[in-house]
Amino acid sequence: MKTPLSARRVAFDMLMAVIADNESLSAVSPRLLPRLTDSRERAFAYRLTLDTLRQLNRLTWMRDQLLERPFKGKDRDISVLLLLGIAQLCDESLAVHASLNETVELARHFKKKPWALGLVNAVLRNFQRQQQELTLKAMQQLPLLHTHPTWFIHELKLAYQEDWQNICHANNQPAALCIRLKPHINRAEYHSQLPDTLSAQAHPDLANALLLNTTDVTQLPGFHEGWFSVQDASAQWAAHLIQPQTHERILDACAAPGGKTTHLLELTHNQLKLTALDIEPARLERIQENLDRLQLTATLMVADAAETQHWWDGQHFDAILLDAPCSATGIIRRHPDIKWHRKPADICALNQIQAKLLDQLWPLLKPEGRMVYATCSVLPSENQAQIASFLARTPNAQLSHTAIPNAIDTGYGQQLLPSGSLSGDGFFYALITKQGQD
Repeated sequence: MKTPLSARRVAFDMLMAVIADNESLSAVSPRLLPRLTDSRERAFAYRLTLDTLRQLNRLTWMRDQLLERPFKGKDRDISVLLLLGIAQLCDESLAVHASLNETVELARHFKKKPWALGLVNAVLRNFQRQQQELTLKAMQQLPLLHTHPTWFIHELKLAYQEDWQNICHANNQPAALCIRLKPHINRAEYHSQLPDTLSAQAHPDLANALLLNTTDVTQLPGFHEGWFSVQDASAQWAAHLIQPQTHERILDACAAPGGKTTHLLELTHNQLKLTALDIEPARLERIQENLDRLQLTATLMVADAAETQHWWDGQHFDAILLDAPCSATGIIRRHPDIKWHRKPADICALNQIQAKLLDQLWPLLKPEGRMVYATCSVLPSENQAQIASFLARTPNAQLSHTAIPNAIDTGYGQQLLPSGSLSGDGFFYALITKQGQD
């Protein structure tokens, strides 16, 4: 398919990669968005992609009501293009004629499918006529009303009887960009340097955090000088809970992309013996890029943190940050593809990995040492249930009190929920200290 490069074309290509090829949005966006040279076009393409993915099951249902027969596998490109077109027609902020005409224009370039142009045009115009009726029917079905998979809604209702609808709603809203200023950067002074076109709000509980309404951080003051890092507000609690002390030996066990690694170093003015692990070499390269930009140093190792015999040198750590592999169900508003890619079987597999990491890393901790277990999940099986089981089988592990504002005390750690554009993502934290010897 050859067509003049446009925001809608790039959005279509991104959706094809995520929906048809099952790639993650976080892998697709840095690869495809740079094809657009204008920052506004990049932002628009990303917005179209996010909007389509957020309501994917509802859009799919409405599209299928307008088709005489389902698409064949070889025609998934046409089916995805229709999703993009319907998503635009549902967005009242977009001009209808532009959404319709430019989406149909994309279909013109399917040279081997001359029928696509007429079909896309007919389906989208038919949707215009039936939009109100289709929307009302969709809203009568719980998964389509909340645009979440049935299994996930069920899990949320079990875990959060009063909050599950708020979580679904928050997951479907854009999230603010949060930056973490270096400790020596005065937040008020930095705020005053921002362009008037930017809306910025100081985080009420994190002294170095600012919430912004922008996506292009490279244009912010001090980006190249390393004055700040992009890090969600909820994620910033990890380093504060560790409370790193100068010259301590600390392990960041699953470190990529490195936000928590750099935060730990900044809190001690780069005076840590910090080891950061990740199983993927490419992800470690990204950590090194962040360290270089921020002028920080750490020991990076490509390793499976659970296979300690292959990388541990026998010296115990004062503290360990275990940001465990998880379902990532707490960051859906930033990565809406997660709710469609994730399956119940994935959670069971992740639970086993989390338990293994806890058990294998615990002996590496000094007596009186501390471990922070963290996930960006809202599912209890990955969070408080995981910690309850670990404490039951580990006599010298003791849960320590933490006080994170607006977090739910689960009895085995604190749960932050996504709840509005200015709040942080969904994160879980448990601080565990080691009593006596192994």
